[in-house]
Amino acid sequence: MTDPREELSAIAREARTMLERERTRGRERIAPSGSSPGPLALALPGFETQAPQPLPTFGPPPSALLATRPDLPDDLGTLARMVSECRKCGLCETRTNTVFADGSPRARLVFIGEAPGRDEDQKGLPFVGRAGQLLDKMIAAIDLKREEVYICNVLKCRPPENRVPAPEEVEQCLPYLEQQLALLKPALICALGLSAVQALLKTKASMASLRGRTFEYKGIPLIPTYHPAALLRNPGLKREAWVDLQRVRDTLKAGSPGSV
Repeated sequence: MTDPREELSAIAREARTMLERERTRGRERIAPSGSSPGPLALALPGFETQAPQPLPTFGPPPSALLATRPDLPDDLGTLARMVSECRKCGLCETRTNTVFADGSPRARLVFIGEAPGRDEDQKGLPFVGRAGQLLDKMIAAIDLKREEVYICNVLKCRPPENRVPAPEEVEQCLPYLEQQLALLKPALICALGLSAVQALLKTKASMASLRGRTFEYKGIPLIPTYHPAALLRNPGLKREAWVDLQRVRDTLKAGSPGSV
């Protein structure tokens, strides 16, 4: 018969190991299994609530940090037309359409993915496939609508077979995204997926070490989270993504006029 004390010691060791692993991933608190589900959980089983970490304070980004580039158009419409004619890398040979953006140019929140997929390439709009349907639910879970946010990608053309963007492709396309953000001047950026986070923050750090935190992109708070396609492949990540979305929601509220 197993000694109960040994069983308790084994459980305690396992719990300590789990807690240390979660702390290394940026999580300071683990919600109990009985926590009530957040709004996203109602549509997507697997998301669980967890109290976000304290939010940093951000002021308006200094205008110098978000200065537009003189070599690129200073309005989004003309910039989109320039992108549609771009031939700076080999992706121009395989694309059906360039994918510039969707949503409101007056949005306070910008979602940035890594690159268009097959559906996006065919329709010329970002996040319109299965991952886009999930992103719509994620946006709704933080009390916003797709037309109230701005959605774009680091790359404006689809890499063949949806492969990870090559460094030279990111280098050629990133100025377009930087100009978009300088023209938009959003209050908050949510970077979807490791490639997008690494391109914006110019880092090679892992997603495990990046998510759960708030960074700055040229004075704008930036919150990393998983790409919706990763959540479709691995539903076990949904809980962490919901924590990130709560952080996005609360950061926006903290920066709203009249908020405390």
